Amino acid sequence: MRLSLTPRTGEFYVLFARAAANALEVARLVDRRFREHPSSGITQEQVKAAETLNDEVTHDIITLLNTQYLTPFDRNDIYMLAIQIDDVVDELEEASDLLGLYGIEMPTRHAVQQTGLLVKAAEQLAIACDNLKGFSGVQEALIELKRHEDEGDRVLREGLAALFRDDKIDPLMVIRWKDVYDGLERALDSCETAANTVANILVKNA
Repeated sequence: MRLSLTPRTGEFYVLFARAAANALEVARLVDRRFREHPSSGITQEQVKAAETLNDEVTHDIITLLNTQYLTPFDRNDIYMLAIQIDDVVDELEEASDLLGLYGIEMPTRHAVQQTGLLVKAAEQLAIACDNLKGFSGVQEALIELKRHEDEGDRVLREGLAALFRDDKIDPLMVIRWKDVYDGLERALDSCETAANTVANILVKNA
């Protein structure tokens, strides 16, 4: 690939806004899928389609990065942020897939709390990425995202504790729900990781 000397820096902002908006859409789909399970109007195929769309946006960002001589901020930060937003979507899709794979009959209260927090965290990530160019409101969005991630840690601990305290629950279901909880927590952690990269960009370009 040849490096282009014609600046196209504005395209990075557009693509990051699109990637984060798509991550938010996937979070909303997964949240609805969990809340309505097992009679959800959202199928795993719909979640997977949205995940594939995000792969395309990630590919577009990396292709642009590899062909541009000038970039709006550090090249490594651009690459990392693209991959980290994609990780959010991948983790969401994988956690959603476990509902069908494990034959889960009904969602737990803690899982629904997790998906709700994921939507809130993804909303803040979308705000941050939508305002990368001017950085207006970015710091506030990152602080709010961190608050949701901290709350997610609490919900995870409570959910796991509830599983292990219930003597009547099938041990196999304990293992399955632990996998689901952990998958949703990884998605939330990925939101925080992406937010940390945005914070680094903010500091370097202040």
